[in-house]
Amino acid sequence: MSIQHPIPPVYNEESRILILGSFPSVKSREYGFFYGHPQNRFWRVIAAVRGVPVPIAVEEKKALLLSQRIALWDVIASCEIEGSADSSISNVIPNDLSDILTNTGIRAVFTNGKTADRLFEQHHKNLPLPKRCLPSTSPANARFSLERLTEEWSVVNRYL
Repeated sequence: MSIQHPIPPVYNEESRILILGSFPSVKSREYGFFYGHPQNRFWRVIAAVRGVPVPIAVEEKKALLLSQRIALWDVIASCEIEGSADSSISNVIPNDLSDILTNTGIRAVFTNGKTADRLFEQHHKNLPLPKRCLPSTSPANARFSLERLTEEWSVVNRYL
């Protein structure tokens, strides 16, 4: 059974980078916002990379993204998925990125993990922007410590 992506993208005309995940986890879908699983390190990494406090509430998270000129969305508009496992994703329909790219000053695209990267390449390979796959902030990516993730993700600062 296909599941629709329930969370709208976050961006405005000041956005300079676009971060794309694959598809919201069960916890994120329940929470109603990106990276809602308490063990996902996305918000701690972004806050550390940008030198700001870690946001807690959804409105704080949106404000952080917009104040730091970061657009956030996912590659997938709908798919079949078992639980939250990226490995189970099938029958993907990609999100249309044209509105974000037309109405912002996006300078680079960063994918959060290999699944997002593979799907981005599959559906948006002709995008004429620098692109880089960053290590997943998911708790399933246990081989990367918070410090190592922060170090790897600091590359986004070049484009902000």
